[in-house]
Amino acid sequence: MRSGAIPFKFDLTALLARARRQASNRLGDVTLNLPFVSIAVNPKDRERQAAREVVIRLSDRRVLSAWECCDDCIDNALKSLGEIRSLLVDKQVELAEVRDGPLYLLIDAMALGIRQFMTFEELLKRDDDGPSHPRFSDFRRPPDVRQAYFDGLELLRGHLSRCLGQVAAIAGMEVPPDGLIGNYQGPWQMEAYLPPTLQSE
Repeated sequence: MRSGAIPFKFDLTALLARARRQASNRLGDVTLNLPFVSIAVNPKDRERQAAREVVIRLSDRRVLSAWECCDDCIDNALKSLGEIRSLLVDKQVELAEVRDGPLYLLIDAMALGIRQFMTFEELLKRDDDGPSHPRFSDFRRPPDVRQAYFDGLELLRGHLSRCLGQVAAIAGMEVPPDGLIGNYQGPWQMEAYLPPTLQSE
């Protein structure tokens, strides 16, 4: 059900400004590539270990590689994204002492992507309260709203996959750095991101 449409854009302006500040005048043995910026970092052993756990836990989440076909699939995806968000927050709590580190930044980028998708989803909810299909209860949203969910979930999967590729780089794991999930590898989809403003740098 992919249309290639971009129904919303991620705004990483503040996060990218933070990344530039953290990486200024530093040399590192790992280069992280984010939309609009690349930074060199030196992850601590604690971050490398935590990064391995994040990759292992999230690489098995079906929502990151599944394609929805109906409203029940959308509901299951939303529930699973809530669970992923909870896992990411737990990992941020665990890394509270290294908040200025690269792994915390990447986890924040993933959590921020999910939050912004959820904001987009709140707008869609206003339009999806129509009557159920007379014969198929798993098609209760209007077709245009359903397609917006499909397209938004596709964008989010690409964002999370590429973030996880960067987390894997911190972990030192042998996975493609341009994305952990097979169908969502490749360069960042730049048109899905708002260009950072100069004022925030």
